[in-house]
Amino acid sequence: MFTHFLNILATAISVVSLLIVTYGALVAFITFLGNELKRFTGQYSTVNIRRLRAELGTYLLLGLELLIASDILKTVLEPSWDELAILGGIVVLRTILSVFLNKEIKELESEKNAS
Repeated sequence: MFTHFLNILATAISVVSLLIVTYGALVAFITFLGNELKRFTGQYSTVNIRRLRAELGTYLLLGLELLIASDILKTVLEPSWDELAILGGIVVLRTILSVFLNKEIKELESEKNAS
């Protein structure tokens, strides 16, 4: 019974993760379209695109962190090499995204402070 509960919990966490990533992508798409429409009024800014990338990255990171939690639960329940490989891949991907996102956020902050 406890194993069944953990399977359901892992699945629920995975679904929440996918919803967060989907929501972030939808917000990013709408923001992107709004910025592109500003080309007609001359208010287009590449800084807005960089901010958009940083914002989308935060959604992706949150989604990946939840996927890591879900995969940890699945790995505990069914420890296999496949599950460990998936978990390792997600952790590596999340780490790489985090490094580049933090770099981009720092660059945006330094540009904001300079102006």
